[in-house]
Amino acid sequence: MNTSKISGMQELLPGPQAIFNQLKQQISEVYHLHGFINIETPTIDRTEILFAKAGGDTEKQIYKVVKTAETAEDADQALRFDHTVPLARYVVEYESNLSFPFRVTQIGRNFRGERAQKGRFREFYQCDIDVIGRNELPISYDAEVINTLVEALRRFLQPKLAIRISNRKILSGLLEALNLSEKSKDLFSIIDHAEKVPPEKTATALDEIGLSSEQKDIINRFISIRGSREEVMAGLRELQALNIENETFRTGIEELDEVLRILENNGLGDSVIGDMLIVRGLDYYTGTVFEGILPEYRQIGAVCSGGRYENLAEFYTDQKLPGVGGSIGLSRLFYVLNEEGLLPEMEEKPIDVAVIPISRTEECAAQGLAKKLRELGRTTDVILTDKRLGDKMNHAAKIARYGVVVGENEAKTGEFKIKDFKTGEQKALEL
Repeated sequence: MNTSKISGMQELLPGPQAIFNQLKQQISEVYHLHGFINIETPTIDRTEILFAKAGGDTEKQIYKVVKTAETAEDADQALRFDHTVPLARYVVEYESNLSFPFRVTQIGRNFRGERAQKGRFREFYQCDIDVIGRNELPISYDAEVINTLVEALRRFLQPKLAIRISNRKILSGLLEALNLSEKSKDLFSIIDHAEKVPPEKTATALDEIGLSSEQKDIINRFISIRGSREEVMAGLRELQALNIENETFRTGIEELDEVLRILENNGLGDSVIGDMLIVRGLDYYTGTVFEGILPEYRQIGAVCSGGRYENLAEFYTDQKLPGVGGSIGLSRLFYVLNEEGLLPEMEEKPIDVAVIPISRTEECAAQGLAKKLRELGRTTDVILTDKRLGDKMNHAAKIARYGVVVGENEAKTGEFKIKDFKTGEQKALEL
């Protein structure tokens, strides 16, 4: 029988898993400090719920759940591909029990049947935050989500972080003004992939969908706009001067300006870049969109992403529930940071203290000490094997940071010595 894991799944040894868990805990702590309430939605949902807003390539990557069908509902289920779509269903279901704006976090596994490759997993952890409003949601919450993600990442990221921000209304309004709305899906896809392919390929793609020379020139000028808030606003005003008269276009510019201004005021001016190449592939984004990158390690790709969605729940309710969210893809981020040697120094031992009775006679005293250590919040393992002391110590050193040997004298006096397996230092244990 083949015992290797399925391609595209992440599976870690205890040491790396301990570091992964610490990073996940640090992200969760920052989210909580910023007032985001933790919930969990089911891993499996109705296919109609997930397909309602999947869109793009994601719809082709959804895992269907196959079981002996007892009811029609049993026969039509799938694994969630992100947290955002199930959240929309959750908010509709429990709307009367929630207080709005609803600040929420979800940390858990999601699934996408995409082609497995280095750092791209089919089963992966995402650490999400969202703010959902009822009828309206101030644009300042877009900046709040970005600010929270930056603080969470800075807890453990060593290299410089840059957040690239745009607003999909700008491009949507521009296409309306150029009478290209019917080709918007193709153009959004071309621009979304423009950075990942040679410029000639982008130019060919624009030719293939039948753009005029003037239209191509304006689109190319649009995707070249990036930089500080002042630089981006100046570039967009120059574009607007080319007879681009459209309300959606103007609203997008105003919203982007406000988000960038708030982030500057929060001290993130050096980390924030306006960039019209950022459009995000998921179809449910309608306003602000953003991606976080490490400029010194651009090959890593985005370390966080998200955006504003005004109509995510439109298939489930007539109630308007606008929202904004962002996510840290922890499985992929952990992989690439480890590959690049950028993980912070963290304790790899999953256990704090290993208590080692010399023989079965001292096991009762060892269990009593372990109980006290656990009451103090220290993760503690008692080594209960019948092996020699040296073998027990070797095992303890592999799983724990510290070790305490319990012999006949220690059992009688209640006085113990604790050894730091990392440094070799040994001293009296102070409880």
